[in-house]
Amino acid sequence: MTEQIQVIATHNGNFHADDVFAVAALKSIFPSVELIRTRDLDVIAKADIVLDVGGIYDAEKDRFDHHQKGGAGARENGIPFSSFGLIWQKYGLEICAGNKEVANALDKNLVSAIDAIDCGHVEGVQTGISLSQTISMFNPTWQEEGDFDACFDEAVAFASRILARFIAAASGGVNAKTIVANAIEKAADPRVIVLEQYTPWKTTVLRLSQDALFMVYPSQTGQWRIQTVPVELGSFEDRKKLPAPWAGLSDKELQDVTGLEDAMFCHNGLFIAGCASFENTMEMAKMALDY
Repeated sequence: MTEQIQVIATHNGNFHADDVFAVAALKSIFPSVELIRTRDLDVIAKADIVLDVGGIYDAEKDRFDHHQKGGAGARENGIPFSSFGLIWQKYGLEICAGNKEVANALDKNLVSAIDAIDCGHVEGVQTGISLSQTISMFNPTWQEEGDFDACFDEAVAFASRILARFIAAASGGVNAKTIVANAIEKAADPRVIVLEQYTPWKTTVLRLSQDALFMVYPSQTGQWRIQTVPVELGSFEDRKKLPAPWAGLSDKELQDVTGLEDAMFCHNGLFIAGCASFENTMEMAKMALDY
């Protein structure tokens, strides 16, 4: 497939996040492709892939415009497809190395958000700086005599890096689910889940375990941590707090209270504490369960 795609065409002049990200996505699987930015219909007709211009949506023929009358369809949640979304429907799975869960996560967290803004499918007045606005700022301002094509290339390079990080984050999340699910299954006490390395755990633990109260895992610096499980995502309420006498203590003060010679700290909010050793962090867990 890669060898057959030689030319991508999109419109010239001012650009937006949808065409920038669409090109970045395609270049991740067609790195040697030639990009032409034009509105010359003869040139467009000869291109292998055409996006965001041309007035045609036909995925089989690699035509991905959404500006024609009636647009190019919408997702089940009502968000219309822009050129990025149309490209993603056909090539997203390949871009994500065949991992459907990762491709779906990208569509939910990145692609559909850019499509929604490009198609005006947003409510109220937007506040703050969005990724779409950031991409648009690569365009030359009215006071600059910039080269739109060169600026477009800069924006694509930026978008390519963002896309790669979104894929990495989604892949990490998918892999984390398996690791955490295995840890839950192997737990000697279902109330204390031990991770051999730090892995994002909250979503999986809240979905799979009603019993888990504490997570035990190594920190990036080698010491061990015990952390409470919240009642739900984003909540500051925990299923069970760490013992109240530990609140805000560190080093000798915490060691004296716990009797653990390598106890290091306990947050004043009683949601995380730690020791230098795994064994004593597990002792903390036993104390916390009994408190």
